[in-house]
Amino acid sequence: MAQESHRKVPPATPQGPRKRRRRKKRMNPLLYILLVVAVSAILAGLGWTWAGDVLALNKEPLSATLTLSDDLFTFREETVEEKQKDGSMKTVTKTVSEVDMNYVADQLKANGLIEYKPLFKIFASVSHASRKLAPGTYELNTEMDYSALINSMSSRSGSRKTVSVTIPEGYTLDQIFELLAQQGVSTVSTLQKVAAEYDFKYSFLKGVIPLGDYHRLEGYLFPDTYEFYMGGGESEAVQVLNKMILRFDRQFTDELRQQCAEMGYSIHDVVTIASLIEKETDGTDQTRIASVIYNRLEHPEYETVGFLNIDAAIAYVTGRTVTQADYQNVDSPYNTYRNKGLPPGPIASPGMVALNSALNPEDSNYYYYVLGSDKKHHYARTSAEFERLKAELNG
Repeated sequence: MAQESHRKVPPATPQGPRKRRRRKKRMNPLLYILLVVAVSAILAGLGWTWAGDVLALNKEPLSATLTLSDDLFTFREETVEEKQKDGSMKTVTKTVSEVDMNYVADQLKANGLIEYKPLFKIFASVSHASRKLAPGTYELNTEMDYSALINSMSSRSGSRKTVSVTIPEGYTLDQIFELLAQQGVSTVSTLQKVAAEYDFKYSFLKGVIPLGDYHRLEGYLFPDTYEFYMGGGESEAVQVLNKMILRFDRQFTDELRQQCAEMGYSIHDVVTIASLIEKETDGTDQTRIASVIYNRLEHPEYETVGFLNIDAAIAYVTGRTVTQADYQNVDSPYNTYRNKGLPPGPIASPGMVALNSALNPEDSNYYYYVLGSDKKHHYARTSAEFERLKAELNG
């Protein structure tokens, strides 16, 4: 009897309804091609537009003046290795600055010099532009690409704007600083800070003129016409003041310094006397005014007992027209009615005529002078003659 084959049959499993596979919808090939072409065209258009902004292509001619003031920069000391001429390396400390590039980009955009601020900021970041720019006033235009704009706002740029400034004879330090600020050279506060703190390397400024008070440079900013860069920071203010002091240094020659020594006066004394002459003269009698000052200084026993009695010195500290009461009430070493001899320093910037007059006074025995209603000085030898002149000239 044939044996029955026993095969294991897997148990039946319940099956649900079979799911239909969803066929993926394919994009129409033509539509896909059109989409790719459109995206490529947009990207190409943006790329061309951005390239046009970066490279200054096809821009309307436009120029603008941009000022980067000192307060837009942060300054810090940085130690770096510098290669010397002999090939060795030396560790030096430098002051480095970085500008607020957000402000720069905003100003370039506002003045129509760039179109895309984010793109400019990316370019500036890659090129480390924030450390290349310097305080100043710059003439820029749309012919400059991004790189040229950045280079044109550096300290060595030929695009830095300059201004010609004439410092009149007899201007005080405050008047000079106000004039420089009005002309956009620097700010009054920056000039005052530099004048007070920077140690200018001139022998005539040593000893008698300590650091700390900006008036220490009074009398030494030589009156002349100068060409200055506009809108600079502290480092530029140093150059501005140094240029005027250097002009004094060159004008006050070795021969004039020798003459000071032979007269027994320091350079500071002579500049102070010249400043008094500059503020007191009517423009025609400098050497005679000088003679009165020297007569009072060198012959104090003759009635005047060493007091110069010069109103301009009091006006220097009060800033106004001097009154009779000021002679006794103004408590200042510049009050030459209460203090013998010269005031502590110059009261203005004297020109060469006043300086030469201080070194070459007229030989006279005048001790007094009075300004008449005719706007001219009249001179007297004695106090009695002086009082008579005042009564006659001014009623």
